Amino acid sequence: MVLRLNRNPGILSPILNNFVTLFFLFCNIKGLILQRKKLRNFREQEFMDKKIKQKIAFGFFRALSLLVVGILFWILGFIIYNGIGVISWEFLTTAPTDGMTAGGIFPAIVGTFCLIAGSIVFAFPVGLMSGIYISEYAGNGWIIKFIRIMTNNLGSIPSIVFGLFGMALFVNTFGFGDSIIAGSLTLGLLILPLIIRTTEEALKAIPGSYRTGSLALGASRLQTVTRVVLPVAFPNIMTGLILAVGRVSGETAPILFTVAAYFLPKLPSGIFDQVMALPYHLYVIATSGTDIEASRPIAYGTALVLIIIVLLMNLLATVLRRYFGKRVKIN
Repeated sequence: MVLRLNRNPGILSPILNNFVTLFFLFCNIKGLILQRKKLRNFREQEFMDKKIKQKIAFGFFRALSLLVVGILFWILGFIIYNGIGVISWEFLTTAPTDGMTAGGIFPAIVGTFCLIAGSIVFAFPVGLMSGIYISEYAGNGWIIKFIRIMTNNLGSIPSIVFGLFGMALFVNTFGFGDSIIAGSLTLGLLILPLIIRTTEEALKAIPGSYRTGSLALGASRLQTVTRVVLPVAFPNIMTGLILAVGRVSGETAPILFTVAAYFLPKLPSGIFDQVMALPYHLYVIATSGTDIEASRPIAYGTALVLIIIVLLMNLLATVLRRYFGKRVKIN
């Protein structure tokens, strides 16, 4: 056989070359298939690893969320359990008696609403106009950057510092004394940075095409802001108002130096009168009352009423936000 192959090499060479070519082609195809299989397995393994990591991360975040919600419900449940027995019509509509160990909290409820209303009346217009100026008129120079930094720093100052400032400025310098107007202005300054920043961010979220289109139609800059930009941004501005109301409702330190009375079982007759307030009243009967043990149920009841007031105010602001949000929508 070898002799015959040697005698006729021209016949065998093409067959051998084709065979070798086919062999190498087969090996290459097989190698490509194995490589693709390995790559597919690697990708599947990598995808499974990513999926497992994602599940672990989401599970961790879900557990943290449930923990926070659980703590919130535990606190609410504790206060409701201890305070629901005290809540009655008499408790809500009468003044405290017997050294605040009996009676109700009506003057404190009225005083809290007065302070909320007074602070919002002062802070909301000022914060709204300041946010509009910073966002729409002031540009982006170093002065505005400095104002933003100072506004953020003002929002992080402890509330007791605002209380001392309010006492020095409104109570002593302006001569308002311990009064509703002094407490309202102090609380207004406390929430002013929050309203300014919320207004500015809400206005920045409006597309620039709204402004361009309005100006192109011949509207002035003031008309563009008041009739085009501001109505669209107002639902988000209401978010800042909700947060501001929640903070004002529970502050104790600012009103401690400017308006809150230890025991004043009567309603105010004007803005220059002192009032009782629920946060300070709760602090007093829980820490330094005439009989702390006897007034402890009243403390839980006061805390429950304060929480309900905050929830109702937030609910009202949320309803208003949705109402304005339905009237104007960004497409």
